[in-house]
Amino acid sequence: MKRQNGTDPGNSSVRRKHKSPQVFFKEIGEILGEYSDGRYLRLSKLQKLIYKILAFFRAIPFAIAGFFKNIGKNIKNAAISLVNEFKDIGSTFAHGDWKTRVSYFVMGFGNITRGQILRGLLFLLFEIVFIVYMIVAGGHWLSLLPSLGKQGPTQSYDPVLDTYTTVYNDNSFKILLYGVLTIFFIIAFIYTWRLNVKQNKLAEQYLKSGKKLKGDKDDLRSMVDEQFYKTLLALPLTGILVFTVMPIVFMILVAFTNYDGAHNGFSNNLFSWVGLDNFNTLFSWQSAGGGQSYSATFGEILAWTLIWAFLATFTNYFLGMFVAMMINKKGIGLKKMWRTILVMTVAIPQFISLLYVSKMFARNGLINLTLKDTLGWISQPLPFWEDATWARVTVILVNIWIGIPYLMLITTGILMNIPADLYESARIDGANAWQQYTKITLPYMLFITGPYLLTSFTGNMNNFNVIYLLTGGAPTNPAASGAAGSVGYTDLLITWLFKITTGAESQYYLASVVGIMVFVVVALISLIVYNVLPSIKNEEDYQ
Repeated sequence: MKRQNGTDPGNSSVRRKHKSPQVFFKEIGEILGEYSDGRYLRLSKLQKLIYKILAFFRAIPFAIAGFFKNIGKNIKNAAISLVNEFKDIGSTFAHGDWKTRVSYFVMGFGNITRGQILRGLLFLLFEIVFIVYMIVAGGHWLSLLPSLGKQGPTQSYDPVLDTYTTVYNDNSFKILLYGVLTIFFIIAFIYTWRLNVKQNKLAEQYLKSGKKLKGDKDDLRSMVDEQFYKTLLALPLTGILVFTVMPIVFMILVAFTNYDGAHNGFSNNLFSWVGLDNFNTLFSWQSAGGGQSYSATFGEILAWTLIWAFLATFTNYFLGMFVAMMINKKGIGLKKMWRTILVMTVAIPQFISLLYVSKMFARNGLINLTLKDTLGWISQPLPFWEDATWARVTVILVNIWIGIPYLMLITTGILMNIPADLYESARIDGANAWQQYTKITLPYMLFITGPYLLTSFTGNMNNFNVIYLLTGGAPTNPAASGAAGSVGYTDLLITWLFKITTGAESQYYLASVVGIMVFVVVALISLIVYNVLPSIKNEEDYQ
């Protein structure tokens, strides 16, 4: 049915041509206030895009609130579980037999007396090792942990050499390290002791019900059969705790000390706990040594880090996809040669290629000499590394040169797996090349490579090689000269963190604070983006 003027009432494109800006945004706002599928479908493509962007940012506070709400629920559930554990421990001791009660003090006693000798000996051996360690070393490290050492290096006269020699006493670094190790050991002992109590309770219940307990042979057979996954995971889990979790906890604790080049805890002065002073320093708006504050410096570097990560990720992604599509296109010859040339750039170590490129773009480098002396196109050398804007644009362009070959390899395999009949059906329906790309290629690529984009973004936030080897963070930011390290306009948080920890006045405590903040930013971005990825939300669409 058509109107009298000949227009189709279902043709919304006619009506959209005459929408004023007020009506344009009013329709979006109305749907944001009260969502309706029918009203959303009547929006134009531009309105839908704006709506999705606004809805995304509008959902961020709710997502963060939900995150902290879940934390509260988890804390509550953990507290309830802890209370139940204490109740069970008391109930088991009150109603258990004498073997179970003795096992509260001699781990594994109940298992040994009930015939589970191997299991009981392992419990007993762990308890003996724990007690010996706490007596010999653990108690010492725990007693010094609150102070991180009482006496630093002193000078002692040596009558034989007739000179003063340095006597090293307490070591704050070792105290903190072994103190953390001891706390982890105590937690492991508590967990094992609780497991020992549960084992005795179950064994007693089994015997009372007339069932037979598993013997040593059954336990050994179980370790290589139905419980084999635990056997395999035992060593990797221990390695993760020792080499990943412990260093993270150690780094977090360093942020609450004054550990730096002047207080290294051993050869110089001892370092000590300073509470939240380091966080106050980083987030203080007071001037840092006559320049801008630490807070302003951190905010400026964080903003550039996010901009860099976004551009470095998506320029490589879309341009790499474009190159792969061009090479895969029918009619393009020498496909293997083009791919080989691009792969060769990946094979060259970045340490060599980036240092070479850095020299090429220097003031007296090959690029400026060619443009100025050979071609005569410029009268003065271009400030590739001297000007902040030039330097930032240059590192992004160089990163494109590095990243396109790698993305080309990834996307080539995915593009080849997109069913050809989808494109054939689209062409029959009259879809042009752009419509085929936006409706078929891009959605398929985003679904497959969504997790990669997230890891690539977080990886670019910590991309040390490109920035450090090309510019070293240059040009220097004079306003941030009072902050730790020589802060430059191209410095990322990771390169600034490196500068903070090098040199005679290394401020490890501030580097730990920056590291914690990097983790918080990356974790928040990862959680938010992960939950909106098509790979997670619409997984069933591509099954």
